[in-house]
Amino acid sequence: MTERHGAPLYRVNEAASITASLPAALCWRVMSMSAILCRAAALVFALYVTASLPIAAQNAPFDPGWTLDPGASALRVQSVKNGATVEVSQFATFTGSIAPDGSAELRIALDSVDTGIDLRNVRMRFLFFETFIHPEAVVTLRIDPTMVVDLVERRRMTVALPFTLSLHGVTRDLEAPVSVTLIAENLVAVASDGPILIPAADYDLTQGIAKLEEAANVTIVPSGSVTFDFVFTRNPGPAAPDPSPDSAPETASLVSASAALEPEGNLDDEACRGRFEILSAAGNITFRSGSATLDAASAPLLETLLDIVSRCPGMVIEIGGHTDSDGSDEANLRLSDRRASAVAAWLIAQGADPVRLVTRGYGESMPRFPNDSAENRARNRRIEFRVVGS
Repeated sequence: MTERHGAPLYRVNEAASITASLPAALCWRVMSMSAILCRAAALVFALYVTASLPIAAQNAPFDPGWTLDPGASALRVQSVKNGATVEVSQFATFTGSIAPDGSAELRIALDSVDTGIDLRNVRMRFLFFETFIHPEAVVTLRIDPTMVVDLVERRRMTVALPFTLSLHGVTRDLEAPVSVTLIAENLVAVASDGPILIPAADYDLTQGIAKLEEAANVTIVPSGSVTFDFVFTRNPGPAAPDPSPDSAPETASLVSASAALEPEGNLDDEACRGRFEILSAAGNITFRSGSATLDAASAPLLETLLDIVSRCPGMVIEIGGHTDSDGSDEANLRLSDRRASAVAAWLIAQGADPVRLVTRGYGESMPRFPNDSAENRARNRRIEFRVVGS
């Protein structure tokens, strides 16, 4: 072993032997939905580990910073439906970094969830994650350099990593075991050391599961597991040799919610009809009690609706209003019609073609659920969308 800039350097044959011993570190792993944040944390930790390995003996082990290589990394989630059917999804867009002071962050674009099926992706975005309100999951942590002080010598170790996950408007402190492997002086692999389980209720995602169950007519286990494989590269700088052009990772930046995996441009007939059906199940268009005045909280979903309407040209969309059974039939019919008209007016004010929008009030005539509880009555008060012409 030789040294340069105070950091130990491994010979090529040593690096090759290390790499050969890591069949699991660089392969794709299964992850779970709610656990998306856990894996993120691990990723962040990986960065931190990366930073400290080759320069563990220095006073500033995280200089000059580390960056996640998204092209060499995988983040997947696993869920179970109907008691035994396992579905595996992944996230296409995520970034991570470790600062010289040891602070680390991982950001996951939830709109980039990829189930392999377009309309299933849309359900995950609109019904489960509600990405029009919560577009990202964020993992943060502060890395203690003593946690991986022996990594250079041991080359592979397992560490319990504490982190903070912010998902769906909820922030919690968690901990997950991760395996860290030193591949080369500028390269570290970090992988989940077993599935990481996270209950949906911990992140206020129980209602999202109920929406998915209703939309797809399935039952879903209300928790998920996540696994991941991350690779981190040390940033070029005076404290370390510059990585070669072939090994330097491209910098990834989170894209806007509409750009991850959502097709660009106009949608085909099936995609349009499916999206309007899914938006109808979102339940995020609300009004002041007893009135047709839209709540401000309705704006994110209305903006998403406007985008879909604009990408389905030529289609005539019915906006249908529905109420619960409180009040008289006549009053509910009038209220539902006014609420449907209010949604149409909002869309038209934002540039939608009024010729393509028709409204209808259904009152209490088409309940989805028995009007026997406050929760069910709230679910029956809704706005639905369907294609009625083209």
